[in-house]
Amino acid sequence: MDRILRITSLQNGRVKHIVRLNQRRYRDQHRMTIVEGVRECRRALQSGLIPLEAYVCPPLLTEPETSEVLTTLQTLNQAGKTKLFEVTPEVFAKIAYRGASGGILLLIPYLEKSLADVPITAVPFIVILEQVEKPGNLGAILRTADAAGVDAVILTGSGTDIHNPNVIRASLGTLFTVPVIMATNNHTRTWLHQHHIPIIATTPAATTCYTDIPLNGPVAILMGSEAHGLSPEWLSIADYQVKIPMYGTVDSLNLSVSTAILLYEVIRQRKEPVCESP
Repeated sequence: MDRILRITSLQNGRVKHIVRLNQRRYRDQHRMTIVEGVRECRRALQSGLIPLEAYVCPPLLTEPETSEVLTTLQTLNQAGKTKLFEVTPEVFAKIAYRGASGGILLLIPYLEKSLADVPITAVPFIVILEQVEKPGNLGAILRTADAAGVDAVILTGSGTDIHNPNVIRASLGTLFTVPVIMATNNHTRTWLHQHHIPIIATTPAATTCYTDIPLNGPVAILMGSEAHGLSPEWLSIADYQVKIPMYGTVDSLNLSVSTAILLYEVIRQRKEPVCESP
């Protein structure tokens, strides 16, 4: 344990560096971000991700999963792969992006995945999100994608930063369990055509209900931004345009809710035992 360094000062340079990582421009400049929470950290480590640095606050380490995370971090530290720091509660409160983080914070490099990294299964199940604006929505969609067994989530446009700590938090760490790719519209469209994956576009202007089209084969569910929906570019090349029926006074659902409805319709049509645990 003599490789563990201790930080007690709020003026420490590393503390200031972590605080500044709350800003997207600073994150992009340094190509790194923050993972907080025992559950989120555990999923990051289980995915094989190696943190650049790890910060632990012993008085706050009370959650059941803490032991597994600490063991992994200590092993990485002793192997010289991850710098491990012990901090005071005051320092941890300063660097923590949110409360109730469980006393563990990781500093990780940006995730660098491309369309070439997407696993091509026998029956591809893909989600495409264009211009998603809200970190909470993206995180919630990743949770649903993980639960539904989606092969990959592809983000197009200049929407939400996937490395925003709020995305990681809202996803409960499933950012590390589902391949998340950032790509242009053109590259994504070409990739889908190369792999013969039909595109299902969701739009309130559609005349076909989402339950009335075949979703039991290869499929890419395409969702637009919260404010503007899908661009004409995507709508013009979709194999199907579908809508979710609305019977009240509002004309749309929350993006993460709409996505969940479509993903579980895919599962229903594929006749997966959705109510049974594996």
